[in-house]
Amino acid sequence: MVRCTAPVNGHRTASGRAACPACGGGSRGFSSYPSYFSSPTYSRSTNSVSNRSKGTKKARWSSPGSTILYTPSQIRTLTPIRNKYEERAKLPDLRDVFLCHAWDDRKTAAKELHDLLEEKGVTVWFSEKDVLLGSPLLREIDRGLAKSRVGIVLVTPSFLKRINGAGVADKELSALLARDLLIPIVHETTFEDLREVSPLLGSRNGLSTVEESMTEVAAKLAELVTPEVA
Repeated sequence: MVRCTAPVNGHRTASGRAACPACGGGSRGFSSYPSYFSSPTYSRSTNSVSNRSKGTKKARWSSPGSTILYTPSQIRTLTPIRNKYEERAKLPDLRDVFLCHAWDDRKTAAKELHDLLEEKGVTVWFSEKDVLLGSPLLREIDRGLAKSRVGIVLVTPSFLKRINGAGVADKELSALLARDLLIPIVHETTFEDLREVSPLLGSRNGLSTVEESMTEVAAKLAELVTPEVA
């Protein structure tokens, strides 16, 4: 195959072009030289975009007009939860989601997630609004768990401390694990940190605000608990 000599010898002159076995004095001049090298850079940029979206797809429960994409790991994690949700969706008077969180997060990250979900039409059991002053907390938690279709555990640094201290979060966590309706949402920490404190909970995949914003996480959770369109 005849190759252009421009990368080595250049085509700055007519004689240079004429001496090239590929160009042979054709119309390509020095102006084409930069474009010769720009092609690989363009390819790398294109591949980078492709790699970011590679493997993501819509979920089985996504609506036809949905633009939300999931990684294969997220599909594997959320599919069993969706199946359980569909079984419990037929039961009346249940909240879509039970939000398990550390007490210290009730006015910050937990409230942010709660508000984002409710903005999307998700009904959420949230201790800040569902436990009346003076009511036995553990009894109300039991009722909330029984009347919710899916459980979310908001894992934060405060939550990890609560698990170590065997606080209320630990009690909620045990009940959610027993029901196999649990989605860990890791926020401002990592799954590695979670596994060090709770290997059982850490063995489950979930969603992370390191990889996506809280708004994107809430959008996926809302789609997960949206009734299937007939």
